[in-house]
Amino acid sequence: MEQYVGRRLYYDKSTGEIIIDTRERIGYEVEATIESDFDRYTLLKERTIDSVGVIELEYGQYSEDFEQATRCKINPETLKLEFSYPDPNNPVPEVPIYRKPLTEEVELLKSADLDNKEAITTLYEMMLSGMEM
Repeated sequence: MEQYVGRRLYYDKSTGEIIIDTRERIGYEVEATIESDFDRYTLLKERTIDSVGVIELEYGQYSEDFEQATRCKINPETLKLEFSYPDPNNPVPEVPIYRKPLTEEVELLKSADLDNKEAITTLYEMMLSGMEM
């Protein structure tokens, strides 16, 4: 049976910089373990397991962000994934600016927009019924 395997991000625990991104895969292969990844990737072999963190993502998770971003890293304080996106006003920034995934920000904005629309509808209905606000 064909498997959809999400990506693993191995990162330096002190800086959050990504060491290895295993990428997403589709196929009939057996999913690798963290231990087998340490045997497979030279950049991981050169490090102690204690100095490396790993985040495992579901297949398709943040795929739009990975397509649009120029870089990503793990925030060492929050252990959350952050992305640096291209700035059309400054195509070559001196220092990348990292932020939470835009897909998460869009979902928050959609939710806030819905809340605002519901509040406006409630106020409008109150006005129509002659209720005091």
